[in-house]
Amino acid sequence: MRYAILADIHSNLEALEAVLAALAKARIDQYVCVGDVVGYGADPKPCIDRVRDLCSVVIAGNHDWAVADTLSLEFFNSYAREAIGWTRARLDATDIAWLRDLQLEHDLDGLAMLVHSTLHNPQAFDYLLTSYDAHLTMRVLERPLCFVGHSHIPITFMERNGLGFTFADTVDLTKVDKAIINPGSVGQPRDENPSAAYAIYDTVKRKVTLHRTPYDIDACCAKIEKAGLPQVLADRLRVGK
Repeated sequence: MRYAILADIHSNLEALEAVLAALAKARIDQYVCVGDVVGYGADPKPCIDRVRDLCSVVIAGNHDWAVADTLSLEFFNSYAREAIGWTRARLDATDIAWLRDLQLEHDLDGLAMLVHSTLHNPQAFDYLLTSYDAHLTMRVLERPLCFVGHSHIPITFMERNGLGFTFADTVDLTKVDKAIINPGSVGQPRDENPSAAYAIYDTVKRKVTLHRTPYDIDACCAKIEKAGLPQVLADRLRVGK
């Protein structure tokens, strides 16, 4: 079985379509998304439609729940809050209900857990950035693998004779007891690489590979600017920050 792991699409249709075009050549059996289909970008409705049709599992991200008015905007910055309000006004009741009903975590066929932020406290939407954050999620992880999103930074935390991490593009699961993998962001990378990010999990080879693909950033930015969304939401896409 080969799973495509998507995260943090953030209403970026150009990035999503580029990733799906790349994955169409990769013999994918099942698509999953670990949250934040919407927020920041100018194409929330088309991104929801694509993800809803394609993905067998979609996890709730903090922007998804904020748009659905399920999560307080207290901890969002002003740019994110503006984009959330703009997005909410452009979705219909069916879309809002779909976002509201997204689950916080999911056990993927007994092979891996899916969550947007942390497994030990998913409803808080904390960032999993440090080895200590990973340790807390490892303590409650009952599967050998967990896929997360939220930070927009591709990284793997691994447990075997201690806890470590790597930014490698390939993770050999036969060499670790447990792993927490962030595939990076489809629609808003923040590792200073503007190319869209995603991962492929191959259960036969027992490997996860992290991939990047370019997309039409100028077209995406032009949509954000035309929509009247904050300019910073376009500018950051060009530098991947």
